[in-house]
Amino acid sequence: MSENPERWKHCLEYAALSDVGLRRSNNQDSMVVVTASGQQAWERRGHLFVVADGMGAHAAGELASRMAVEAIPLVYQKLSGNNPAHALHQAMTAANAQIFERGQATDDFRGMGTTASALVLLPQGALVAHCGDSRVYRLREQKFEQLTFDHSLVWEMSAAGRIPENEVPDYVPKNIITRSLGPSEHAEIDLEGPFPLQTGDTFLLCSDGLSGPVRDEEMGTIVECLSPDDAVRALVDLANLRGGPDNITVIVARVTGPQQAGGGRSGEPVGLAEATRPIPALLWSFLGASCLVALGAAAMGHWAVGLLGLIGAMVFGLFLLLRRFGADAPNEVWAAQPLGKGPHRTYRCRPDAEFVDRLSHTVGQLRDAATNEDWEIDWHHFNQIQAEADSATFNARYPAAVRLYCRALSFMMSELRAQQSSDG
Repeated sequence: MSENPERWKHCLEYAALSDVGLRRSNNQDSMVVVTASGQQAWERRGHLFVVADGMGAHAAGELASRMAVEAIPLVYQKLSGNNPAHALHQAMTAANAQIFERGQATDDFRGMGTTASALVLLPQGALVAHCGDSRVYRLREQKFEQLTFDHSLVWEMSAAGRIPENEVPDYVPKNIITRSLGPSEHAEIDLEGPFPLQTGDTFLLCSDGLSGPVRDEEMGTIVECLSPDDAVRALVDLANLRGGPDNITVIVARVTGPQQAGGGRSGEPVGLAEATRPIPALLWSFLGASCLVALGAAAMGHWAVGLLGLIGAMVFGLFLLLRRFGADAPNEVWAAQPLGKGPHRTYRCRPDAEFVDRLSHTVGQLRDAATNEDWEIDWHHFNQIQAEADSATFNARYPAAVRLYCRALSFMMSELRAQQSSDG
């Protein structure tokens, strides 16, 4: 969503994909991407990405997540006078209030809720607001960091008892979340960041339909090796191949250069001290008139009046300077004092022989299934991709092997989807 999404194409790549999965009849996930409409909008509000995973009977979860991704951008943009951290928190709070109110209005929707994870890319860095167990990650130089804390029973117990997540007893349910938007009148929202941006930083937002079946290291390695478009497709396909137990939603955003809107002024991205509020011409005119009156009074011998006028003009001038350069003073506070405790988990995501072997095995299994089920596949094209992937593996070109095996996997899945569609 942008007045001109092409204006950021040279410095920001992103892709988003949501899939119902293999075991659900409807998709209760929602997502939204709102890129800045221009340079000034970027400097003051940045680019916004949101993923929400709804919960509730009938269509309640679907409604809750949709309300969240509609309310959060709308309220965030409306609160233009607030610093971004406060505006984002208020947007999440407003979404909670709207979902709660709607849930109280009818028994069918009572208790409905949704997770919500929002990422804003700003000159000050990446800011995150979060409630639930959807996730936001950052990939930088093969280091994959989870910026959000899962509000789940497993994570809460692990944090409270200092027990590693993989040692939490099996009888503890893995799918219970401790926070969400909507079920309660008041929701506790986490804020994280801002995390400084640099060219090459790649962010992943996802629902637990991805983070459940696919390991963190696998997600990070795929995002490392593939373009955002190819990565979201491969991640959704891999989650489905591992059972697709839930709806799957993925957003990948990569910073490819300084954030300058196409056709805007050139140079480095505007930093905190450069983000200024324009001063209306009427105020400048009033300042100039005050100075002229003061000088005129002094010239006519009215020194006291002239002095008072000059002092008034100086005070008013100081006000204008504060308005121009101090408008974002609250931003300086939150930028200088990062919020939250993230990153909460860190993983190394280096393409290696072990991961390539797992991908090769998955592609092989998919090939066998296609052969046994007599799927109509363009085998010539598939065999060509697989041969290139095998060659890259043999020559230890693991990043290329990851890309090629993911391409083979997604090609086979697209052929299957096309066949299912044609079969009705």
